[in-house]
Amino acid sequence: MTSAAVSNKDLVILGTLGAVYGIKGWLRVNAYTNEVSGIFDYAPWFIGREGKWQQVEVSQWRWHNKGLVAKLANVDDRDAAALLTGMEVAVLASALPALEENEFYWRDLEGLKVVNAEGYDMGKVDHMLSTAANDVLVVTANSNDAFGKRERLIPFIQSQYIVAVDKELGTITVEWPADF
Repeated sequence: MTSAAVSNKDLVILGTLGAVYGIKGWLRVNAYTNEVSGIFDYAPWFIGREGKWQQVEVSQWRWHNKGLVAKLANVDDRDAAALLTGMEVAVLASALPALEENEFYWRDLEGLKVVNAEGYDMGKVDHMLSTAANDVLVVTANSNDAFGKRERLIPFIQSQYIVAVDKELGTITVEWPADF
């Protein structure tokens, strides 16, 4: 493991390291990728807590029951692995595949200003939620919201509620009532 001078904005979190597995330094891996084992398609990994990252190499991985376990290079016993439990697993954003037109990574939507088709400023995207039906924009309303809203949940359905996403202007235009 080597310390790495990377910032949070350069990285995309793809999962976390879970509990220790066995006595030889293996760890359970909790992946956030669509295809669970897809987390191993990316290298190098950066693991860390609270913005302090270190670069690691995955030397081996395998399925165990319905989950994944991995062995990191130079982590050779249970005690060394225990120090890494709970750490986030990230990769450089540049390692992610390019997207098609009108496809977005969540990280690209967070922080964008949301306005409705009538021009009402609804606030900014704080984060995204994944539901069984679709992804959802969690929009923190402006402090002077005319309708007293603190937060709005807007389904990210491009053919129905999302009119346009303009990353250059930093806006998402939605078909959504301001008082809802």
